[in-house]
Amino acid sequence: MQKDIATPVRTQEILKKYGFSFKKSLGQNFLIDPNILRNIVAHAELTKDSAAIEIGPGIGALTEHLARAAGKVVAFEIDQRLLPVLADTLSPYDNVEIVHSDILEADVKQMFADKLENYKDVMVVANLPYYVTTPILLKLLMDRLPIRGMVVMMQKEVADRITAKPGTKAYGSLSIAIQYYMKAEVAMIVPKAVFMPQPNVESAVIKLTRHEEPPVHVIDEDFLFQVSRGSFVQRRKTIINNLQSSLPNGKQKKDLILQSLEKVGINPTRRGETLTIEEFGRLADELYPHFH
Repeated sequence: MQKDIATPVRTQEILKKYGFSFKKSLGQNFLIDPNILRNIVAHAELTKDSAAIEIGPGIGALTEHLARAAGKVVAFEIDQRLLPVLADTLSPYDNVEIVHSDILEADVKQMFADKLENYKDVMVVANLPYYVTTPILLKLLMDRLPIRGMVVMMQKEVADRITAKPGTKAYGSLSIAIQYYMKAEVAMIVPKAVFMPQPNVESAVIKLTRHEEPPVHVIDEDFLFQVSRGSFVQRRKTIINNLQSSLPNGKQKKDLILQSLEKVGINPTRRGETLTIEEFGRLADELYPHFH
């Protein structure tokens, strides 16, 4: 059995060998606890018939555990300095492919066609760079990739927003965008001590599982997200005030917005954070003809 990459001693050895220094701008925090990694991979429920997509493999700590569990691993790494490190640390595994690319600019759909066409079961499993967690998640969802779900590490505060329920402080347009596509749950809270260097924030692993059917069927998904985002522009304002200022020509169309709210039984003095996804869906469909 290969010696795990993810121990403090081995990580230090690898960093020293390559003279690697952490780039703050890339949010590099490497995991140095094999138990945490095994736990993350267990939540992904992979078999040799599964493929895993990883973002930001670093020196290969999680990649190695994924390679042991899955049939194939495709990992996106933005930092060129890590490519020779990964070629070395992952040399025992022939089922790993490193793509030197920024995931936010990559054509992930094309990558599926090129590299994963033989895999019906695909999971995204990653310790995400914290400064771009939200854009990465939203891109992967909006690209409507054929994945079963994701098991991803992120800042706990973002995890709280993703899994938030209506009526709570953390609930917002991010909760709605993600819960529209996926069932979201916190799989585990991760202590700072298992990272090198230690981040200044608490971390959590989130498990996202794709819905068979979305929780609400709408005329236009993008418009649903436009309405939900618009309803949170200023959290303390009522939904009528927020929609007036966020929808195109909303001030002139105030009466139409009021009528739409009334039709779907939503009191215009409520705040966005009290509305469920189902309510946002009904409201978006009612408003749609007036704004298109």
